[in-house]
Parts: sequence; C-alpha cells; structure tokens
Amino acid sequence: MAEQAGFVEEINSGYTFKGESVKIGAGMLDGEVVNGADVYLPFRTMNRHGLISGATGTGKTKTLQMLSEALSDASVPVLLMDIKGDLSGIAMAGSPNENMLERCRKTGITYTPSGYPVELLTLSNGEGVRLRATVSEFGPVLLTKILGLNDTQGGVIAIIFKYCDDHKLPLLDLKDFIKVLQFVGNEGKAEIEKAYGKIASTTTGTILRKVVELQQQGADVFFGEKSFEVEDLMRINDDGRGMINVLRVTDLQNRPKLFSTFMLQMLAELYAISPEEGDLDKPKLVLFIDEAHLIFKEASDVLLQQVETVIKLIRSKGIGIFFVTQNPMDVPAGILSQLGLKVQHALRAFTAADRKVIKQTAENYPETPFYKTDELVTSLGIGEALVTMLNEKGIPTPLVHVMLNPPKSRMDILTDREIKDIVAQSKLASKYNKVVDSESAYEILNAKLDEAAEKEAEATEQRASKTGKRRAEKEESFFDNPIVKSAGRTAANIITRSLLGALGLGGRSRKSKSWF
Repeated sequence: MAEQAGFVEEINSGYTFKGESVKIGAGMLDGEVVNGADVYLPFRTMNRHGLISGATGTGKTKTLQMLSEALSDASVPVLLMDIKGDLSGIAMAGSPNENMLERCRKTGITYTPSGYPVELLTLSNGEGVRLRATVSEFGPVLLTKILGLNDTQGGVIAIIFKYCDDHKLPLLDLKDFIKVLQFVGNEGKAEIEKAYGKIASTTTGTILRKVVELQQQGADVFFGEKSFEVEDLMRINDDGRGMINVLRVTDLQNRPKLFSTFMLQMLAELYAISPEEGDLDKPKLVLFIDEAHLIFKEASDVLLQQVETVIKLIRSKGIGIFFVTQNPMDVPAGILSQLGLKVQHALRAFTAADRKVIKQTAENYPETPFYKTDELVTSLGIGEALVTMLNEKGIPTPLVHVMLNPPKSRMDILTDREIKDIVAQSKLASKYNKVVDSESAYEILNAKLDEAAEKEAEATEQRASKTGKRRAEKEESFFDNPIVKSAGRTAANIITRSLLGALGLGGRSRKSKSWF
C-alpha cells in the first residue's frame, strides 16, 4: 500500500499542470489501474512535438485518434496522415462494445460516442480536396534538396529559376521545369551562357534524370495549380471544434520520395507563413504523421538535415508534430531528441536485433523505481503505453504505465458513400478541385520556338527567292546583249549552210563549166 500511495503521489505531482489539459488515461502499477493516478496531457506543451511508437496491433492508431479528438474539442485544428486508411472513421460516432465500456470504467471516464468535423484531403486523383503546389513555390533550394543534387547542379537550378523570373516564365508544374531545362541545354544555351555563365550539358542531363525519377513516383499530380493554402488547415468548425484534416495517402507507401516531397514542402510553407508565437496556451495546429519511417526512407543526409531544422524551429510558431511509427529507431537521433511527448506501446522481441532496440528504447526513458522498463515494454497490453512528456518548465514527467482512454469516434474506415458525402459538403473541394491550366513556361517557350522556326522558314524562302531572281536576271541580261545576239545569228547561218551543203542542196558555183 505504501508503494501504491507513493505512486499516486508521484503521478499527481508530475501530471498536474497549470492551464488547460485533458485526461488521456489512468496510471497502472503491477498490471492494475490505480485509483486516483490520473494522467493528464497539457495543451500548452503540445507544440513540443512527440512520438507514438509500438509494434503492429498494439493501439498506436487509436492513440493518435484519441489525441486528435481531444485537440479538436479544445478548438485546435489537426492534420492526420492516413497511410493505412483507417483514420477516416473519426468523422463518425463510435459504437461501444463491452471491452471499451470496461476500459472507460477502469480509467474513470464516461463514454460518449461522437463524430468530428473532418476534411478529407488527397495528393492523387482520389476522393477528397486536392493538395497541390507549384514548382516556383518550392524554390531552387528546396527543389535541389528534394532531387538530391550537388552544389554544381544546385547552382544550375538557381540559374533556371533566375532566368524564369527575369523572363516572366511561370514554373507551375514539372513539364514547365523540364521544358526550361531542355531549352537551357539546346536552343537557349547561347542566350543563357551569355547572361548567366556556361552550363555543361552533362549537368542538365543529370538534373533531367532526377526529375524523371520524381515523376515516376507520381509527382505530376502534386505539382500544379491551384496551390493549396496551408492556412486552410487551421480552420475552426462552426461549433467551435478544430477541423480534423485527414490526408488519405494509402497509395504512397511505395512512393517515399513523393511523400517526403510533400511533407517537406508542407512544413516549409507552414514555417514561412506562421508568425513567431512563443509558448501559447494551445497550439495553432498539430500534425500526426502515421508510418513516419516513410519520410526518412531513402532520404538523403541533406533532406534529413532540412527536416531536423524545420522540426527545431517550427514549435516557436505554435505548431506541433507527432511521428507515429513501429520502431522508435526509425526516427533519426537528431529529430528524436526534439520530441517532448513519448507514448511507447508494446515492442516485440523476436530476434537479437529486436532485443537491442528494446534496450536502447528503455534507456531513452526517465528512470523510475516503479518499473523495469526493458521488461515492461514487451508485456504491455493493447491500448496500454509507457508515457512521459515535458511539463511547462521543460522538465520530463515521471515515466508511467498508462491505460489509455478509447476514441469516441468510429474505429474503422468510412464507406465509399460516406466519403462522397463528406467531400460533397466540403467548402474546400469547390475551391481546389477545379482543373487550372494557366499559360506557363511550357506554353510560352513552345510559342517562342515556333515563332523562331517560322521566321527561319520565311527567311530561307526569301533567300531562295532572291537567289532564283538574280540567276534569272543574269541569264536574261546575257542573251539580250547585241553582240551575243549577232554572234548567235552568224553561228546559226554557218551551221545552216554547212548542213545544206552536206545534203547537196547548196547553190551552184559561179565558176562551174560544162565539158560536153
């Protein structure tokens, strides 16, 4: 009993916060929920990012669903990356079963089914609000990092953007960028080199191959108009709840480059448009990135450094980012160190490598007299997790084994009809789903090249016409010469007489005589 009393005292002192907070579950000791050991999450520190990790089937997705509901109720907008396709059900009220009701009884809450205001987003041609960005909005620096180019190649990208700015050539989609790249290496090479310096054809060829590689992962559907305005992610519903934006990206698991491209552009845009806020009472926006290893898969060191930089700086803008992944080691150490809230679901030890990961994971958590962390992390039940977070002073809270509250919304996917109905009622769908094909670099350069070809054809025709006229005039002036005409007549007479003589038809000689 003394140990339990000490446990309750430590949890109460560690998880009582100033300002608004939400109860996420109840503390457990020796596998049982302890009365009075309620665990709260302060909204004030939600901009300090977080990690939700654990093996498949341990409840990670339901945890981020429960946290998203709590944020929405507190008027905080949310963006969910729905990789597996099982988060859209947050739009509909849940149906409690006996296990859920028993869990609520243990954690001391009342289950109230509730659906939440949802906006369905898409990066492809699927149902939902289309998210796009133009090549110009990426800019030369970000595009260089996405393509994994070296300094020399990045310099060429900068020249291309400068040339397009100087000549009013909008770079809207990838076909615009490819057209300018081809122009730089061919018809416009002399013009470019005269104004900006020499560009090697091998460099433009390398950049073109990198762009084609990005196209093969479906980037054409992302680059273009109308550009999505990230401010639309920060909307509050008419009933005062924060909008939950569900980005359905189930088709991106095999296209990590496109996913990384989108995420980096999204974070960079959010950082650029958001003013410095410091520590707010509540964040302005919270992002949950499910299957977060896809961001870091095949990412270059430069790209990882860019993500790390944004993560470090964006919290001062009032924006929190939560990574959801199976293995905490999926997240690079530099980024992992920036994550204030850690929710660790069960890990499974099947191999020596698994045991090594578990040992490293346990060492990353605060020490506690109540648990053997490395042993407990392999025996956690579904919907249970080890939790620690930062308090208002930036100090980690005590590590606690928590039975988490269940979500109040549907823990399943939406039907096709429900998805269509949500999109049909969306205020953003009519704004972003119209196809826009403005005149841009591709059309302008094609028109310029066609005009140049027409002028060259006209010039060639004119030169040919002048040459023929001079030849005709030269021949006419030669034969019109009187001397030439006289010589021609004399030659004709001689030839005629010769022919007549050969035929015996010539006139008689004046000196001829008859011998008879």
